[in-house]
Amino acid sequence: MGLNLQPNIKDPDGFYDELLCAHEGRSKDESDAFNARLILILANHIGDRDILRAALAAAK
Repeated sequence: MGLNLQPNIKDPDGFYDELLCAHEGRSKDESDAFNARLILILANHIGDRDILRAALAAAK
């Protein structure tokens, strides 16, 4: 199975709101560090290097 680029999050607006709330009160540097930690946690959850490479390419 390859990288899924189709909508796949239940209640995407609710998730986006949670993401924004997670950044609330943080400085730019703190938000950047939070995003880096979140990316690494999610990458670890995915685990598949081919999928991660495809995600890197899609993000470019």
